[in-house]
Amino acid sequence: MQQTNVQYGPYLQLDAILNAQHPESDKHGMPAHDEMLFIVIHQAYELWFKQLLFEVESVADIMSKPAVNDNSPELQTVVHRLNRSVTILKLLVQQIDIMETMTPMDFLDFRDMLRPASGFQSWQFKTLEARLGLQYENRFGQEYYISQLTPDKIEIIRRAEREPSVLKLLNDWLERMPFFEEPDNWSDYQPSTNAATDGGSLWFNDYRNIYMSGLADAEQANRAYFDKVFGEGEGAGHLSPRASRAALFIMLYRGYPLLQLPFQLLNSLLEIDEQLSTWRYRHMSMVQRVIGTRIGTGGSTGRDYLKGALDKHYIFADIARLTSFLIERRKLPALSQAMGRRLGFR
Repeated sequence: MQQTNVQYGPYLQLDAILNAQHPESDKHGMPAHDEMLFIVIHQAYELWFKQLLFEVESVADIMSKPAVNDNSPELQTVVHRLNRSVTILKLLVQQIDIMETMTPMDFLDFRDMLRPASGFQSWQFKTLEARLGLQYENRFGQEYYISQLTPDKIEIIRRAEREPSVLKLLNDWLERMPFFEEPDNWSDYQPSTNAATDGGSLWFNDYRNIYMSGLADAEQANRAYFDKVFGEGEGAGHLSPRASRAALFIMLYRGYPLLQLPFQLLNSLLEIDEQLSTWRYRHMSMVQRVIGTRIGTGGSTGRDYLKGALDKHYIFADIARLTSFLIERRKLPALSQAMGRRLGFR
């Protein structure tokens, strides 16, 4: 391969990037110093959204394979790229600190010149939410959702909504976990309660008995909720009962070598939800501080819309709620010897 003479500036397209800031206040002959900061921060956000989409798409590609070895470089790659996404999201939260150096009066110097431009028109962020698993029917403010986007950007988002999301692929991956479907792994299991039935379901019924016996009087509603989440019906969210049982098992026995990467995967998805929530909260607080109760430049309800999205747009809530069904480590049923060997070092 012939060596090319790559130069820093052209390689990074710096001429295009550094000449892509054109303040509206300058065009109106009323220069507003802080508009440059406003533009640069939002351009940086969009670049990071592009990188997040790149990472999430690669994760979805790997997890969409018919089989993913749970002790393989593929799963390590998934965890690594999800953790990178978490780190990027933490940076996006920190960028709000820079934005908050702009006072309300600084923003008013150019705010009205921006209408109807709005962060609500960020099609990349909406696409990212869809690829992770935020479904249209679970969105807050559906009437605003794509109202200000061009048809080509709407199609990009719609296409993302039609593709299997990370949440859907996670459910499929968890359902393939063979924890309870291979009776040989449970042939020597010794239940600690009077649990009935055979195989992996014997372990699960044993666990259910231990969990139920530890509920306080005020927690009795958790009995029916436990059975709805893990029973044989439709489940209680986006994870099927079978997937929920597998995820619970991973959380409980994450100390076993074979379960450490699967646990890290689940934990990284919870971190993504946490950072997205933190970003929404910081964004909402900043908007309230800067414009109070006024509507957004794009016509949304401003702070109220952001509050609604903060409360509703949790993507991996089904994983988070599993902590409601954990028990103390000292009460955890001992696995069968066959299952212990399968999950340990060989």
